[in-house]
Amino acid sequence: MATATSAAVLAAREKVRTVAPKLIDLTEKVVFGDVWERPGLSKRDRSLITVAALMSTYRPEQLRVHIERALANGVTKDELGELITHLAFYSGWPTAMTAATIAKTVFDEQQS
Repeated sequence: MATATSAAVLAAREKVRTVAPKLIDLTEKVVFGDVWERPGLSKRDRSLITVAALMSTYRPEQLRVHIERALANGVTKDELGELITHLAFYSGWPTAMTAATIAKTVFDEQQS
């Protein structure tokens, strides 16, 4: 992930930590420390699944970070575009349009 994004993620976690410290503890230890490290799926596949789930459930704040993570895990821009297009017919046009807009922002930021 990009440094600015990493800083933003850490800042968001610290903000939540003041309200729900155990939630952040579980996020760091269980979600990213255990689930994401399990050998049954590659991080690339986990990223595709996570982006699909976040898009389908309309979670734009988390979607941005996971699109960045997906790119870092080897998912291509074209694959993300295909994922968004495919899911438009299953999760709805508005979720796809929002996901495409977020993806475009991420792609542009990574180019600069």
